[in-house]
Amino acid sequence: MSAFWYSLRYIIISYVKRKDNLASYQSEQKIWEVIMERKNMRRNIAVVMAGALVMGLTACGSSGNESSEDGKLVFQIWDAGQKAGMEKLAEAYMEEHPDVKIEVQATGWDEYWTKLEASATSNSMPDIFWMHSNQMYKYADNGILADCSDIIDASSFSDISIANAEGSDGNIYGVPKDKDLVVLVYNKEIFDQAGVAYPDDTWTWDNLTEASEKIYEQTGKYGYMAYAHDQIGYWNFVYQNGGEILNEDGTKAEYTEKATSDAIKFYVNLQNNDWCPTQEQFANTSATEQFFSGQGAMFFAGSWDLANLCSTYTDMNGKWDVAVLPKCPNPESGDGRAVISNSVSYATAAEGKNKDTAMDFLKFLASEEGQRIQGESGVAIPAYNGLEDTWVNTFAENGYDIHPENIIPMFDYSVKYVNNPSRPSWEPKVEQAVLDIYAGNMSVDDGIQNMQDIVTEAIAEE
Repeated sequence: MSAFWYSLRYIIISYVKRKDNLASYQSEQKIWEVIMERKNMRRNIAVVMAGALVMGLTACGSSGNESSEDGKLVFQIWDAGQKAGMEKLAEAYMEEHPDVKIEVQATGWDEYWTKLEASATSNSMPDIFWMHSNQMYKYADNGILADCSDIIDASSFSDISIANAEGSDGNIYGVPKDKDLVVLVYNKEIFDQAGVAYPDDTWTWDNLTEASEKIYEQTGKYGYMAYAHDQIGYWNFVYQNGGEILNEDGTKAEYTEKATSDAIKFYVNLQNNDWCPTQEQFANTSATEQFFSGQGAMFFAGSWDLANLCSTYTDMNGKWDVAVLPKCPNPESGDGRAVISNSVSYATAAEGKNKDTAMDFLKFLASEEGQRIQGESGVAIPAYNGLEDTWVNTFAENGYDIHPENIIPMFDYSVKYVNNPSRPSWEPKVEQAVLDIYAGNMSVDDGIQNMQDIVTEAIAEE
């Protein structure tokens, strides 16, 4: 399928969604299927053909991926800290395929997505690139990504990693790269000064607040620093309380359900304690900066950032550690344990100059060997089942005195990252709604209702 066809298809879908009120359909793929079934929609297609022609002529001037030469694969990522690990993977593949050259390119997060979207429009996408789960539907459902269902053994990967690599149609559009967790980071020295026992797997929300209060009273330091974030913040509390942000198939917002709203209220109200910084303070100095400068005792972080924290704050080596998230003491349902787990996938374009070679490289990335190399590089926890220790062991090997093995059991009760096709539309608006609550621009109840309305409207427009 050519770049012209991708562009044309996207324009047609967008037009028909508005023209024929197809909001009830859950994905662009489904809308396209309806278009193909309805004879009366041919007139709509004809209407947009003229507008698409200009784009088509531009796209047709490019055949395949112009970012690379024959036999050379461009491998695009957004994290420079993982570049060395990705290069090890590339080197391992090139040793077995000396006729192939792979160049790893790293850009910042925002630039990455700007460039990727532009390259998708011009049919000049990198040969291999990372795909985040929050963008998967957008790229997969518009036919931009190659179907990888046949090149991987799904049973070798965690269920969540596979789910995060799926499009709306259930096909797999990327090779699961890694899996992650949200963890509790704590300062051992501050705990010792306050006479508070270190957090462990028996901790509940009550222990979190009680320890925070005592730490503040005894040392004047902040306790748990609850900043406004979804994946690394209130989402975890929602699911620990038995709530949901979206229902199972992503077709309904659940913010106003009691389990969800109670958890959001609990998290937001943590800021009302003297032992928690305000969101204004976080805007000036991040929780990470406050923690490693000794101003606070606890915060949530992503497992993907632990190696970077160790290498950045070497003067704090041995003075901090990680633990599992505290559980809800009295959940509306369940046992009170939950943690949001996300993952990144390796992907390639559905049509590309070096697609065959790219797909073969993806097969290697999906293999136990490829996943092991990634784990041993220390960059992220492999998505491949049973290889968690390859990542865990790198911390001791590098002289980092923390114990990431403590957090691995959380995978047993991990929850898939919240996502649906309309997420790019509602996510920034919900983020602003949360900040409006913190700023006092609306009550917590009104803010939660606003979040519910935002997501409900976005789903209706899918």
